[in-house]
Amino acid sequence: MDFEIPEETQMVVDTVRRFVTEKVQPLEMATEEAAIIPADALARVKAEAQALGLYALNMPEAVGGGGLSTVDMCLVEEQLGQTSDALIRRVFGQVYPMLMACDAAQTERYLKPTVRGDLITAMAITEPGAGSDAAAISTTATADGDDFLISGTKHFISDGDIADYVIVMALTDAEKRARGGITLFLVDRGTPGFKVARTQKMMGHRGYGHAELVFDNCRVPRSAILGELGEGFKLIMASVAAVRLAHIGARSVGMAQRVLELMREQANGRKQFGQPIGDFQMVQQMIADTAMDIFATRMMVLNTAWEIDQNRDVRAKVSMVKVFASEMLGRVADRGIQIFGGYGFTKELPLERIYRDSRVTRIYDGTSEVHRMLIARSVMKRGLSL
Repeated sequence: MDFEIPEETQMVVDTVRRFVTEKVQPLEMATEEAAIIPADALARVKAEAQALGLYALNMPEAVGGGGLSTVDMCLVEEQLGQTSDALIRRVFGQVYPMLMACDAAQTERYLKPTVRGDLITAMAITEPGAGSDAAAISTTATADGDDFLISGTKHFISDGDIADYVIVMALTDAEKRARGGITLFLVDRGTPGFKVARTQKMMGHRGYGHAELVFDNCRVPRSAILGELGEGFKLIMASVAAVRLAHIGARSVGMAQRVLELMREQANGRKQFGQPIGDFQMVQQMIADTAMDIFATRMMVLNTAWEIDQNRDVRAKVSMVKVFASEMLGRVADRGIQIFGGYGFTKELPLERIYRDSRVTRIYDGTSEVHRMLIARSVMKRGLSL
């Protein structure tokens, strides 16, 4: 087994690390305070990222993306995880892999402009009655001649308030549901019957909107179907493993690494009772536990990423990573604040933001409880095959 990172990949990772540290992290405080990224600064930094080829790195080169493998993308996501999710989205692009199912016309209208950063998209799956159980959606798309009428409500939709178009998951056959009855539609902002009802305020992830979207007999043509009729759920599931692995697994590693570095500096520099607090065994234990947590999570992420690149079935492994990484990050963020004491509870450090932002990773893309259930079912059916 070769764990050596290829030189070309390491160059990309190093470039992203420097860019995040020097260009992106300085925007965090202003973004947190205003709950929006300063427009002038964003335009400048986004343009610099694009000039370096750091935009839409997860997408194939054929459509203008970076063409990175899953392993390479996870190594990059570790570095992206060292800043806020809002800045990652705007500076480096949030381009969903299922857009590769676009036909020729959709590729020119939606896919390529999104990869270029000219358009912003949002993924509208979650509903008030359908969270971890995505197949339980109630939004419908009813055929009406050559069109479809979409009706229903989506919520917690990241970027839903500003997206130029939305990828909407809807029922086209209520009996079949996940087995051929769910379809994805590309719906433009401003389409009659489609409106942003409100932006939902969150305890974390400030700097971008989380919207409630309402569709009231929203008429779209058959050409708005992404992929094939009835194949939407399958299309989502085909790309969700790599997305969960990168956005939750690898980013959690990056966020935890940033906390550990702050902990290390504090342990060496802060003195109490006449000696550095790093000399105290309880502080050493928190640092050691954090280092072990990060190492274990990183190995889980990279092993699973490699298996995805080998086209293997990694559903159970991705669930393991999702649970382990999200819960690891929560523990690490808590330890970081503890080591800094009262100062860690202030907004002068990124720790309190990371503490708030980390909490939702145990909820979105399937709760820890749901993923534990999926892991257990897999083990009972197939045994523990690693």
